[in-house]
Amino acid sequence: MSGIVVAIDGPSGSGKSTISRRVAAAEGLGYLDTGAMYRAATWWCIRQGVELTDTEAVAELVREMPLEIGTDPAGPVFAVGGEDVGVVIRSTEISSLVSAVATNLQVRPELQRRQREVIAAESGRAPGSGHRCHSDGRGIVAEGRDLTTVVAPDADVRILLLASEEARLARRAQELHGSVDQETLAATRDQVVRRDADDSTVSNFTTAADGVVTVDTSALSLEEAVATVHRIVTTARRQAR
Repeated sequence: MSGIVVAIDGPSGSGKSTISRRVAAAEGLGYLDTGAMYRAATWWCIRQGVELTDTEAVAELVREMPLEIGTDPAGPVFAVGGEDVGVVIRSTEISSLVSAVATNLQVRPELQRRQREVIAAESGRAPGSGHRCHSDGRGIVAEGRDLTTVVAPDADVRILLLASEEARLARRAQELHGSVDQETLAATRDQVVRRDADDSTVSNFTTAADGVVTVDTSALSLEEAVATVHRIVTTARRQAR
């Protein structure tokens, strides 16, 4: 029997990463942050000295990118060419540039293919390559753009996390700067509002497709949001048995 596949979409600051990691850890599942793959690709292209505006050169580099992924929710791993890039890909520089790679229509199919390979391996549907399997086939929680519609439209559970712009800005400001005030909100706006606007040109992550459950986290605490998503996943697992 195949393991469960949980696909979670949503805009920046909706809680995708934290909620997905906690649910994956609670259920003994693998965890995949697909956005980090685009960040790793951005870092790789910069390291190789390629202009991100050169879409063909970027796509060629990404197809050759020696990316290794670890899906343990307690300590996800992203390494390129043997170098751990988990910290550097969260830098302000990468955050400000990643949309150039994420909106490259020649890059997206390649990274989506790799995402499907990880999902298939973690759910026991196919052998994996290029990543450290964590769940032994029990399943995976994968989150990011296009997960519920393009990457894993047949996932056992598909969830769209939403939140108001105000709530998303406040969360990201707290995460990045440790406080929420006019200065930190302004500093965070580019990473939330501008990136979402850029990414929305190639991806729909604000409207639920048929069969996708919407969870609005605007007024929920983190614990409440995690509990809500966890209930959806555990219900699906019980029904599948």
